[in-house]
Amino acid sequence: MVKITRALISVFDKTGIVELCQELKKREVEILSTGGTAKLLRENNITVKEVSEYTGFPEMLDGRVKTLHPKIHGGLLALRENSRHLQSLKDQGIGLIDMVVVNLYPFEKTIEKPGVTIEEAIENIDIGGPSMLRSAAKNHRSVCVLSSPSQYSGVIEELRKYSGSVSEVLMRDLAQEVFECTSRYDGAISRYLKSSIRGREGTSADKWPAELKLHFEKMQELRYGENPHQKAALYREKGQVKGLVNLTQLQGKELSFNNILDLHSAWELVKEFEGPAAAIIKHTNPCGVAEDGVLKKAYYHAWKCDELSSFGGIVALNRRVDFETAKLILESGFRECIIAPEYQKKAVELFKAKKNLRVVKLNEIEPVEEAEFKRVSGGLLLQDKDMACLSRGDLKIPTKKKPTKKQLESLVFGWKVAKHVKSNAIVLTQATKTVGIGAGQMSRVDSVSIAKRKAGARAKNSCLTSDGFFPKPDAVREAVRAGAKAIIQPGGSIADDEIIKTCDRYGIAMVFTGIRHFKH
Repeated sequence: MVKITRALISVFDKTGIVELCQELKKREVEILSTGGTAKLLRENNITVKEVSEYTGFPEMLDGRVKTLHPKIHGGLLALRENSRHLQSLKDQGIGLIDMVVVNLYPFEKTIEKPGVTIEEAIENIDIGGPSMLRSAAKNHRSVCVLSSPSQYSGVIEELRKYSGSVSEVLMRDLAQEVFECTSRYDGAISRYLKSSIRGREGTSADKWPAELKLHFEKMQELRYGENPHQKAALYREKGQVKGLVNLTQLQGKELSFNNILDLHSAWELVKEFEGPAAAIIKHTNPCGVAEDGVLKKAYYHAWKCDELSSFGGIVALNRRVDFETAKLILESGFRECIIAPEYQKKAVELFKAKKNLRVVKLNEIEPVEEAEFKRVSGGLLLQDKDMACLSRGDLKIPTKKKPTKKQLESLVFGWKVAKHVKSNAIVLTQATKTVGIGAGQMSRVDSVSIAKRKAGARAKNSCLTSDGFFPKPDAVREAVRAGAKAIIQPGGSIADDEIIKTCDRYGIAMVFTGIRHFKH
């Protein structure tokens, strides 16, 4: 146990600080403080000694130097069991400090503000705060250090339980949290400065860091992971203000691990389209996708692509959901979740009839460019997000038959969809709606067969998209048997000449994109 006799309090976030210091006051603890914290405590009848009075040295450099003084850090770092340390303190007139309560300047909130300058960001880099936290945490066997208001209640409980003392177990745990806190803080500063320098000087040749540091904060525990025997939780990237984690749930059961994965896949897909669009997702693959001038029609065509597979699916729409679209969604069968940027009030009221239906809102329809990573045993794979878009001017048409204007529109639509289908991916389209999707097969020709079976008669005169090149003409022949009249694919196979000749033999058009869209 460590008896608390002197505490240094200097906090930016003043939540709960009065209650903590009132408990210290009851224990006759001497309180050292600075600036706004000292003012607040005095207003609440808590006696405070200014740090400048304690050190005999004034604040200077517009507040940049306040607590960087031997009377502060000597009082924190001295080993109580070391007689030489204690004699040094006595010789210099330095007293011991048993508790530090500090939270840091809000650097991350500062850099999130629109138009923030690098000078403003730099002024919000806390120096004295992390220094005191680290000094206290290093000497945690003798100093209790608090870095977050969430810790106050536990310390108050121990002060009451142990008559003004705190246990070494709690002090050790609090110290460990300090180093997590300062690590996150320094990481945020490092990332900001690196991005700012890159922004001023152009893209760095060394895009990926030699050492990767990821900082995420837990949002919530989930009921389970992909399967009931797996535990899971949802984390938000520290300082991230965009993305799916910022959704608002309007109704329904708690989102599951699989719901969140499918919502992500569905939302990323509908963000591809400028016009009203709808997608239905199962196990991160689309069952159907459509774009139309009317949202209800877009949803109808997405549903009709594969009615059977859409049962229990995730619905994503990139426009405000109106009453008529909501009515059709409910009439079309069981759905797990719906995500859209906004909902008409009448649509929300209609959904309430299905109390377990998860209805979520995310008013962010612009694509977010960010790095993606996948966990592998013992490490991570890191890559750019697939943000590649087609430019009509970059398309090459190597076949004798050229696609019509309508076919080209359908091919480009299918290409956007294929980007979000697991490889090997084949998408059959009519105009701007899918009619058959073959996903995640080991053989590309098998994916064509699945898409053909899903489409049935609708495959006649369709357009076919392939996310990767054709290594052999067998998939092209299968596409022809299905009724496809135009194909879009990356090209680049050693068999390209044979593929082109096969298309010419059957009188179908083919477009090369030069871009591959594998998705694992």
